[in-house]
Amino acid sequence: MNARSRAQALYHRTAARTCHDVLAGYSTSFGLGTRVLPPAQRRHIEAVYALVRIADEVVDTRGGDDAAAALDELEAQVARALHAGWSTNLVVHAFARTARQVGIEPAEIDPFFASMRADLTVTVHDEESYRRYIYGSAEVVGLMCLAVFLNADRRPGDPIRRADPATVEGAQALGAAFQKVNFLRDLAADTDELGRRYFPGVGEQGPDDQQYAAILAEIEADVARARQALPALPARPRAAVAVTLGFYDRLLTQLAALPPEQVRARRVRVSTPRKLLVLGRTLADEVRGGTR
Repeated sequence: MNARSRAQALYHRTAARTCHDVLAGYSTSFGLGTRVLPPAQRRHIEAVYALVRIADEVVDTRGGDDAAAALDELEAQVARALHAGWSTNLVVHAFARTARQVGIEPAEIDPFFASMRADLTVTVHDEESYRRYIYGSAEVVGLMCLAVFLNADRRPGDPIRRADPATVEGAQALGAAFQKVNFLRDLAADTDELGRRYFPGVGEQGPDDQQYAAILAEIEADVARARQALPALPARPRAAVAVTLGFYDRLLTQLAALPPEQVRARRVRVSTPRKLLVLGRTLADEVRGGTR
């Protein structure tokens, strides 16, 4: 390896470490789930997460009059990096390398940025805009992760592996379930601080009992579809997804035990000891399932 190749490798590793740090800083749940993955898959999932997180921070944390321009620039950086295979933005650089490796395309990337852009202008969603937002902000992220699981070890020149329709539907349902649980957890912050109401028909005071029951049923249906697709995944990704799904199952159980006014008042969390318990039980179940 010559000096230039060594420098490029160092840059790639530095970009990957940056994405690892983003995930570690923002999410213990996904961080624990990714530990089950082989190193290459884990690195690619961290790159996907980091890009999604940065875009979310532009519209939620930065905000302001220049947020749209910042989001446009981030999207343009991604487009350039997908073409060139390089970016001065370390997170974008890592994401572009992942996308080129596993086959993430504008069909997934464009709807994501469209949903992020909607957060700058749309404050109250109707049924159509809600479905469109869920697809772009969450379902396509599930599809990106699925592409990683199937293609992280793909060699240059090999065709992209594509999942069957049922597995694709399961990946989309998984992303949708996670997003909707987060909407419930963040009801107060979304409404009071960001001025957004995602669930159609739900007012500023949060869902009534009937609306709350319908939202929980919708999430449970998403989770069921996601679980049906798990057996089609390779063993390590299946275990990683099962672990993360176990965390969100716990959140959903806690949310279902509360009246909607309490959900509106405080953010529900799963403690670290509980997460570790879920992690251990889920992995034990996966081992037992693999030996049957």
